[in-house]
Amino acid sequence: MELAEIRTYPIKSTKGILRPSAQILPWGLEGDRRWAVVDPLGEVIWVGEHPRFLSVSAAETPEGGLRLSAKGMGELKVPPATGDTIPVGFSNLDRAVLAHADAHEWFTRLLGRPARLVWLDGPGRGTITEEHGGFPGEIVSFIWEAPLLLVSRSSLQRLDDWIAEGATERQEHPPDPLDVARFRPNAVIDGAEPFAEDAWTSVRIGEIDFRVSELCDRCAATIWDPATQDRGKEPLRTLAKHRRWDGKTWFGIRLVPRNLGELRVGDEVRPG
Repeated sequence: MELAEIRTYPIKSTKGILRPSAQILPWGLEGDRRWAVVDPLGEVIWVGEHPRFLSVSAAETPEGGLRLSAKGMGELKVPPATGDTIPVGFSNLDRAVLAHADAHEWFTRLLGRPARLVWLDGPGRGTITEEHGGFPGEIVSFIWEAPLLLVSRSSLQRLDDWIAEGATERQEHPPDPLDVARFRPNAVIDGAEPFAEDAWTSVRIGEIDFRVSELCDRCAATIWDPATQDRGKEPLRTLAKHRRWDGKTWFGIRLVPRNLGELRVGDEVRPG
């Protein structure tokens, strides 16, 4: 088994960036979800309600800001966040730093509602909750549940097969395979048996050891096509048929690093 893809998301809910390598920090991959978009009360605005997030490309700048672009929007360079620290409504984080006012205006126009961009100045303040399998001292950024999300290409292939079988039963034309981007992974592996990851309690990728904190329950964000922002019934309809228990649907696993270092595409994957 090997690590086939590494993806980071500079802003929570926006497009991911494919990377050949990435540093593992205590709270996750370097540059992963240190920014988020909130409403005037500090409550997170997320992709499940606003699929236009999926059109946003965000790239980090050398000085610590962002460069934003999206269809129908002008490109915007956002300087490093130096605004006021404001309350935010994340379950495991209480405050974040306001970005430049131009970024607030840009996201307000994109989403059609008042929005503000914030930066997490101290990711060590965000803890993994006990509800999501967190242990004392384990920390996370704006990701919420765990520092990394891992999915398997073979599990996705099995899901695609189930979706095609369901379409045939309904006498529908089988859809194209799902883009793994729907599941917003940080790590995509190749070479495992379908859903073998369900049984893992730990995994070593390259020289980095991870604890599996929990399986990943899937939300409405997955029903939006990342390329077109069109809404459909998959994959939740098929996951509900084949991968539903405890009142939720499941795909992928959440990981907590036990040591630091660098992940590289092509690293060997060894479950514990």
